[in-house]
Amino acid sequence: MLLGIGNPLARDDGVGVWVAEHFRRAGWLSIPAGQAPENVLGKIARLAPKVLVVVDAVEMGLPPGTIRRIVDQGARVPWGSTHSLPLFDLFAELSRSVGEVIFIGVQPKDLSLGEVLSPEVAAAARRVLKVLEREDFANIPEFRPEEK
Repeated sequence: MLLGIGNPLARDDGVGVWVAEHFRRAGWLSIPAGQAPENVLGKIARLAPKVLVVVDAVEMGLPPGTIRRIVDQGARVPWGSTHSLPLFDLFAELSRSVGEVIFIGVQPKDLSLGEVLSPEVAAAARRVLKVLEREDFANIPEFRPEEK
């Protein structure tokens, strides 16, 4: 299952939603949750997927369009979602009904009003689609706070 998080009216913040809207693969359910991923927690819990991939814009202090796999969400490493929802709490809730949560963060460039992704983030979104098609998550580098 794929869960895309973000605000598509805040340019790069909508990268997760863009990926979820463009991903099509047999055997996968893709949910563009927008700014309220908590609204689909019940559906995710009922379906109890073995793997849930979450894609969101994440402020990591890296070059725009950088893709990282965010690991060990319980450690509360110093990275920040672009949303007010505490994503650590979302992960804790999801871990009760999902086999594995894979969180893919994309470094945004532009969070101003608008519906178009910046060129760097649009390219990253296309790369994320390819990773999803191949289910090649292990080859996404992990985010390490020392990269900043």
